[in-house]
Amino acid sequence: MIRMTLAEVTHAVGGTLHVHTPDTPETTVSGVVDTDSREMGPGSVFVAKPGETTDGHLFVDAAVEAGAALAIVERRLDAPVSQIVVPDAVAALSDLARVVVARVRAGGELQVIGITGSNGKTTTKNLLARILQDEGPTVAPRASFNNEVGAPVTMLRVSDHTRYLVSELGASRPGRIAELAGLITPDIGAVLMVGLAHAGGFGGVEATQKAKTELVEAVRPGGVAVLNADDPRVAAMAAVADTRGVSVRWFGRATNADVRAEDVEVTASGTTCTVVVGEQRLPLRLRVLGEHHVMNALAAITVAQVLGVDPAASVARLETVEIAERWRMQPMGSDRVRIINDAYNASPDSMSAALRTLAQITEPGQRKVAVLGAMSELGEQAGEEHDRVGLQAVRLRYERIVVIGTAARRLYLAAISEGSWDGEAVFFETADEAFEYLRAELRDGDRVLVKSSNSAGLRFLGDRLGESFS
Repeated sequence: MIRMTLAEVTHAVGGTLHVHTPDTPETTVSGVVDTDSREMGPGSVFVAKPGETTDGHLFVDAAVEAGAALAIVERRLDAPVSQIVVPDAVAALSDLARVVVARVRAGGELQVIGITGSNGKTTTKNLLARILQDEGPTVAPRASFNNEVGAPVTMLRVSDHTRYLVSELGASRPGRIAELAGLITPDIGAVLMVGLAHAGGFGGVEATQKAKTELVEAVRPGGVAVLNADDPRVAAMAAVADTRGVSVRWFGRATNADVRAEDVEVTASGTTCTVVVGEQRLPLRLRVLGEHHVMNALAAITVAQVLGVDPAASVARLETVEIAERWRMQPMGSDRVRIINDAYNASPDSMSAALRTLAQITEPGQRKVAVLGAMSELGEQAGEEHDRVGLQAVRLRYERIVVIGTAARRLYLAAISEGSWDGEAVFFETADEAFEYLRAELRDGDRVLVKSSNSAGLRFLGDRLGESFS
């Protein structure tokens, strides 16, 4: 965080300051701001966030021992540290982020990019950060820091020298993206796609579209919306951009896209395509597995071009990226038994894309094995969408379909109904049971996809399988 006095932080969050000797209101802090006491260091600010399972106030002493110089709390504590008491610690975190980003923007050349979409946010964020880090100091989220805590924590990492802030914006409910984007008023807003991810929390895909449109509505007048030309729901957001004086740049495979891909080919070592930008035709070899990641790369190239980066330079930098993120189409195991661990998150769109990818990279004589868990937050559409995944796995001729967890049982039943009733589809209540089955069942040449929502926990099963067959 930029250097601020205790008095300035207090004013930013609207709290009451209680200084601890020898501090004064003019004492400064400039370290990390976080809700995790393990992230603290000298001069840092600990935000004591109440949680569902624990309370950040219980960790203030640990934060102080690690170097925290200030605690933002909801009640005053008997702790040897200056404290700012606020009604809502999470709201205070956002208030502080808003002030810090505005100060950096006013005093330098900071460019702010917001990214949202039902799928692909984290991958696109990582690809864009890789491009921009060679242009100047860049701040981007760790992992999937895209909610009401992770997004402002990332924003607060900017310094007076930061040139680019990349914010990943997720939505747990209508209005959330508007709130997060409102903290930074992006110069560029990129919308990747509108799908069924989290549709249960919104009441359907139309409501999801409206939620993602909130980013376009938050882009500053004169800014740029980077939109997916292949997704009609995203393309419709151009009308919103026009009413706000926001210009539009298109990416996709459609012929009208400003940055588009042709000749896409998926292999076991990555994905190749030709990136077309005006008269430029640039061969791109992504090491990241999956045809769907081409769209994420196109979005990153488009945003970077808006920021003045030559697409050829963007392509060269993207080719150095080995994986999108841990647990996202992450190759593990060995050539003998290849594990693709893609179990950090799952939606109907990403599940379908992952199943197609493994089918595309599996050679004749090799078996396709799908290890699948539940897709969360689909609401009333959960049953039908799990049915679709089971049907798709059978129709892609997966030799083994291993389904784990009661919440995913309907996927298993759909696979059986479609014809995988002779041992091809199996069901286990727990990941441990599935691991024992797979350790005995997998053989040389097998290609294995592990895919589920984060809540199902199969990413750890993927890790175990990767280690077992390394």
